[in-house]
Amino acid sequence: MSEPSIFFFEVNERQGVFHRRAFLLGGLAGAGLLTLTGRLAQLQLVEAQRYQKLSAGNQFNYRLVPPPRGLILDRNGVALASNRPNFRLMVIKEKGMDVEATLDDLATLVPIDGTRRARLLKDINNAPRKAPVVVMEDMTWEEFSRINIRAPELPNISADMGEVRVYPFGGAFAHVIGYVAKVSDRDVEAAKKDPTQDQELLHNPGFRIGRQGVEKAFDLDLRGRAGAIKAEVDAQGRVVSLDPAGDIPAVPGKEVRLTLDADIQNRALEVMGEESGAIVVMDCRNGDLLAMVSAPSFDANRFVKGLSGAEYRALSEYERKPLLDKAMTGTYPPGSTFKPTVGLAALAAGIDPNVRINCPGSWYYGGRTWRCWQKGGHGAQNMHDAIKNSCDIYFYQTALKIGPDAIATAARGMGFGEIFDIGIPGQKKGIVPDREWKKRAFKRNPANQIWFPGETPSYGIGQGALSVNALQLAVMTARLANGRKALNPRLIKSVGGVEQPSGADVPDMPFSKEHLDYVRGGMAAVANDVRGTAYRQSQLGLGDVQMAGKTGTAQVRSYDKAKSRNSASVQWKLKDHNLFVAFAPYDDPRYAVAVLVEHGGLGGATAGAPRAREVMRVALLKDPEIRARIERPMPLPEAPVETADGVVEGAAPDEPEEGAPPPPEATPTTGQPPQGGHI
Repeated sequence: MSEPSIFFFEVNERQGVFHRRAFLLGGLAGAGLLTLTGRLAQLQLVEAQRYQKLSAGNQFNYRLVPPPRGLILDRNGVALASNRPNFRLMVIKEKGMDVEATLDDLATLVPIDGTRRARLLKDINNAPRKAPVVVMEDMTWEEFSRINIRAPELPNISADMGEVRVYPFGGAFAHVIGYVAKVSDRDVEAAKKDPTQDQELLHNPGFRIGRQGVEKAFDLDLRGRAGAIKAEVDAQGRVVSLDPAGDIPAVPGKEVRLTLDADIQNRALEVMGEESGAIVVMDCRNGDLLAMVSAPSFDANRFVKGLSGAEYRALSEYERKPLLDKAMTGTYPPGSTFKPTVGLAALAAGIDPNVRINCPGSWYYGGRTWRCWQKGGHGAQNMHDAIKNSCDIYFYQTALKIGPDAIATAARGMGFGEIFDIGIPGQKKGIVPDREWKKRAFKRNPANQIWFPGETPSYGIGQGALSVNALQLAVMTARLANGRKALNPRLIKSVGGVEQPSGADVPDMPFSKEHLDYVRGGMAAVANDVRGTAYRQSQLGLGDVQMAGKTGTAQVRSYDKAKSRNSASVQWKLKDHNLFVAFAPYDDPRYAVAVLVEHGGLGGATAGAPRAREVMRVALLKDPEIRARIERPMPLPEAPVETADGVVEGAAPDEPEEGAPPPPEATPTTGQPPQGGHI
């Protein structure tokens, strides 16, 4: 029997296969271990910080904190818009939360009426997950404490302290400063197109956006930069504890300082009383606006909280229009306050101011009778007398001599028909008519494109198509008072400590000094000549400081066939507007004022001048140099000396000299305008 044969080549082959498999598997295992080691090294060394942040992000959360809104101050640092603490109650929407039950729980702790409940249900249901919805603001301390004590039982409820905008003077500055309000959907959509907007901040329930005035114009400057509070949260995102060391402080908004003076502004609103109109005070040296009041006004604090539909309708439907800014947006015929500008136009056109025009009280021209406000007439009037007496007949005929284009050129030189860059929107430039304007205004009616001669007399006394605002009237008066510079008004003094350009950095006016002095002399006579149209109402009672001014009464209905201009019995909207412009001191002009009383019914001397006087007194008494002048003792009169012939020199005569004006009457005038014309 033969032994089995051994085939070595088969054993070697099997061993080779084994070694190849072992090597392949070993290589794969090594590659896997190498990859795992590399990944571990990457996680622990390279990306350790990233995952540490992600881990901390699950443990900690940052709650956005709106920044304190920047303060708005007057020229002396008095706060016109500031912030105060606000206790808020909010619901944090969670997935699957029972909104009805949550509101039921809250109703046992704070008052929630049916209207508010319905609104909250809608707001919470429409809000995204985790978004806070404000349930109540301005909670009392008792309500705030009650919520926080029950906080563990109310997982979706948050009560905190934020800030809310407050306007210390209520309505005194409402039209200038504006107000803040909640962000609307329209604001959010508009912000998406602006890369500078903080989208997350706009969705914060405590954030407010500027509306109107300074709040709107400088909204981005006033906002500041948001901060954040670091809080430790559980798996459901509920706050467990706070980590103040990790907080990111908010950056407050910039401070905006205005040129307005709180004392003058408040006095201006006070003297307006229940009347409708505007008062603007301007510095004659640099163009700073010291007051810009529109009356009646509204309480801006009510808009911060949000008005009900009934409250807003009451404001918008009131015939005296408290929501309309009558200092900038409302336009009116200037009446006789426009006569100094017509006088400048006449002097520039070569009219001799000494030539007299007879005023018998009426003048027939163009198939109608043009009347002067003085029923019996003023007699022979030169330009000085015509400004002092506000003679309509003189300015009717003078306007015809120079034409509408000359008047329009002078009007634009005095600031009419212009929108000034004062930093806030809302101005209307009004209308300064001339022949070119009429062609543009009546493009579709060629027959009316011609300037008819009968339109010019009304233009000469500040009526017709002419319309201006109270700000322009103040600019005109300040430019006249300055006597050289075409001043521009300035409202914004500084933003974030950066001074804004002065209103005096402008070219000179296109009028000669002699012409300006002549017109100013007529305005001085209006207020200081005993026969001037505003003598009694323009005495400041401040030593030797005198005011120069011009009265105005602008009609809103035709008196062509009326027997009387007495509007005491007509409805309010048909009464005349009353105006008065002035500057003081006359010998060293500092301040100009324009007063407009809408549908006041009385003459400018009665309705406008007393208000201008009271506001001007405040401005003058706040000026240290003027106050020192007022308080300076008057020089003592020289003692009378008896001469050799028995005449006592220095003694007052028993009778007035021939030709001297009579002393003023002891009883005040009623101020009722005579029939016909404008004062």
